[in-house]
Amino acid sequence: MEKAKIGGIIQFPDVALVGMMAVPDRPGIAGAVFEALGKRGINVVFIIQGIDLDNNTHIVFCVASKDLSLTLGLLDPLKERFGGQRVIHNPRVSILSVFGPDFKERPGIAGMMCAALANAGINILSISTSMSSVSCVISRNDLAKAMDALKGAFEFHERWTLSR
Repeated sequence: MEKAKIGGIIQFPDVALVGMMAVPDRPGIAGAVFEALGKRGINVVFIIQGIDLDNNTHIVFCVASKDLSLTLGLLDPLKERFGGQRVIHNPRVSILSVFGPDFKERPGIAGMMCAALANAGINILSISTSMSSVSCVISRNDLAKAMDALKGAFEFHERWTLSR
């Protein structure tokens, strides 16, 4: 099978996954969370939000591992304020992103990435996309194996590593 051409792979090897879970959905929750983090100098490098069947929102994001304690301390009062059920975290994750300039016109990139990781026995904890990238959060222990899997699945000219 022909490898899909991509621009490269970006990795964030040292991040923590955090989630404010089961918050009754209404305006202002995401704004309050990310404004509180930004005011304390915490950069968020990955965000997803979803609504479940009970109309609760789940906001899941990644921050640098060094910022995890401060992040959790900022989320506890917000969880109480908005009626969230739980704040979760995983301190040892990494993000891998494949990128390219024409992803919006190339169906199947996300499927190829997910299949390559699955074939390597790697569980995806969270997925996010944009018009030019697909990002997956995985266990930090699987980072080297995941990079090998993606190198086997895609053709690219360069690999960028960003460390936080």
